[in-house]
Amino acid sequence: MFKITAKVEGLKCPKCEKHVSEAIKEEFSVKKVVASHTDKEVVITTKEEIQAEKLKEVIKEAGYEMVDIKSEKVKSIFG
Repeated sequence: MFKITAKVEGLKCPKCEKHVSEAIKEEFSVKKVVASHTDKEVVITTKEEIQAEKLKEVIKEAGYEMVDIKSEKVKSIFG
């Protein structure tokens, strides 16, 4: 499992959070997406790592700008 944290500019409200989350879910096979306009970030949990450039492109197409990304491998509680 991977936890990907992307810093995203342009998230201003809960509607923005939903919009960017849906765009990511449509493009990638993810377990969970949590967007926060107050923290200006999107946290993605997925089985496979996502290429940063592809994620940046999807976020840009949704109308936002990814300015930083951090990916870390995490252990699944299910083994």
